[in-house]
Amino acid sequence: MPQKNSRKEYGAGGYYHIFNRGVEKRNIFLDEQDYKVFLGYMKFYLEMPSLQGQALQAVSPSKILKNYHDQIELLAYCLMPNHFHFLIKQSTDRGIAEFMQSLVLKYVMYFNKKYKRVGSLFQSRYKTVLVENENQFVYITKYIHRNPIDILPAGPGPAGLEEYKYSSYGNYLGLFRQDWVKAEEILFNFSKKNHRNTYRSFVEDSRDTEDIKKVYREMIDLDD
Repeated sequence: MPQKNSRKEYGAGGYYHIFNRGVEKRNIFLDEQDYKVFLGYMKFYLEMPSLQGQALQAVSPSKILKNYHDQIELLAYCLMPNHFHFLIKQSTDRGIAEFMQSLVLKYVMYFNKKYKRVGSLFQSRYKTVLVENENQFVYITKYIHRNPIDILPAGPGPAGLEEYKYSSYGNYLGLFRQDWVKAEEILFNFSKKNHRNTYRSFVEDSRDTEDIKKVYREMIDLDD
């Protein structure tokens, strides 16, 4: 029987929580440039190719670069000093596997070259868990977007979450827009009059902390 957190039961149309952390729990982002490079690779692989890029590919087919915008949709993400979280919808059977292989390989090559190191950067192969019901679907984004709470300058608590630069939360609040982050499907579950404020209240309300953990334990072992 496969381990709970290492299932690779991918299927078209499924929603998956993807996560991984540094080997020996070491930091995988050491400065602002590291975060920006990782986000740059995410954008490159997920954003719809420009017409200019398509023209270049038509002229030089051998230089076609991989892009996964039509295979997966990124609904939420958070990059932390020693780990990351994604919520991804897959439209093909191999979209997640190919995207993650490209993203991780590209970043490890950058990281090892910059810091003059060799070997694995991540603890193991990334882990993936199928989102199995609507409750998990909504609450997993709350879990992802609340990840930075303990490292915020303001101290423990949700104050300042919107200022954390390395998560998709700002997309949900309308503070900035990354075209390769598809927040609409989550926001659809909240107030039609002001879904952004309703979602913010949902994420920053700490009264249901135990509910978050309960839903999350249904998916993975929090201590793994």
